[in-house]
Formats: sequence, structure tokens, C-alpha cells
Amino acid sequence: MSRIGRLPIAVPAGVQVELSGSTVSVKGPKGQMAREFSPLIGVAVEDGQVLVSRRSDIAAERALHGTTRALINNMITGVSAGFERILEWDGVGYRAEMSGSNLVLHMGYSHPTTMEPPANISFDVDQKTRQIKVLGFDKEMVGHIASLIRKVRPQEPYLGKGIHYLGEKVRRKAGKSGKGKK
Repeated sequence: MSRIGRLPIAVPAGVQVELSGSTVSVKGPKGQMAREFSPLIGVAVEDGQVLVSRRSDIAAERALHGTTRALINNMITGVSAGFERILEWDGVGYRAEMSGSNLVLHMGYSHPTTMEPPANISFDVDQKTRQIKVLGFDKEMVGHIASLIRKVRPQEPYLGKGIHYLGEKVRRKAGKSGKGKK
């Protein structure tokens, strides 16, 4: 039995979980989500908990068991507390700012890059700490949008300039030695 899959998921107050066939719908204070799961995995709501079970030890069912539980847990956590991904930028002259709800990045190109947030995603910029926060209740979408922001100017290994995740370690390379060789 999967160690992750057999753990019950506690449903916090203010969150409603509904099942219809193999579709799980979750509604909470931050928003609502619905996702269809494989019919090989059983999902039940009992006593304020969501239980995920499988019928047999077939490899396909074992693979889906823990994944299904983790996805449902992320849905419940997202609609109750939400998710955030924090990015930092380094570099002389680099800056980020908000223009309405859009994120405007000045990252050393001849033109600024404007990113419009999709539905249910918001941005927050802190100039003092040089951080960009991506906020939302869908963990998958928050991570995807954060990766798109990072792709605007990935951190380069020689000077360390660019956008990186908070706490990300980028391997630094030594530059040219230059002098002493003839």
C-alpha cells in the first residue's frame, strides 16, 4: 500500500468536496477547482476526510494511488490557503514593476517584457527585496507562470545576473583568467 496514498486528507472548515463519478470538485474561500481522475482509483468523503483507495495491486493502480491523493490534497490546500512562488532578480539596472495587474520586467533587453496574469493568478513585486511573488490557488498554474517569468532572463553562471527562484542554488563558473598566458 502506498504510504502517501493511504493517508486521509483532512477537509478544513469552509471547504466543500463533492464527488460525481470520477470527478472531484473542491470549493473554498479562494476559489473552486474540479479535476477528473482515473476510475481505477476510489475516492470517498467520510467524516470530514477524503480517503483514496485502490482495488488491487496492479502496477497501473499503484502508480495512480499516491499521485491521486497528492493532487486532491493540493486542490484542498489551494482553495483554502492558496499557493505562492517567490522569484528574485539580480543585476545592475534590472527591475520589475506592476502596471495595473500586469507585471513589467526590465531585464536588460531593448524593450520591457509585459506579462499579463491568467485568470486566478496575481503578481506582487517588492522593490526593496527584489522579489516577485506569483499567487494563486492552482499549484500547477502558479509553478508554470513562475517558470515563464524565470525564462525571461534565467540566471547566468558567470556573473549571477538574472531571475531565479528564492533559495535556488546556481552553479557559478570561473571566468577567463586572461593574464599570464603567452
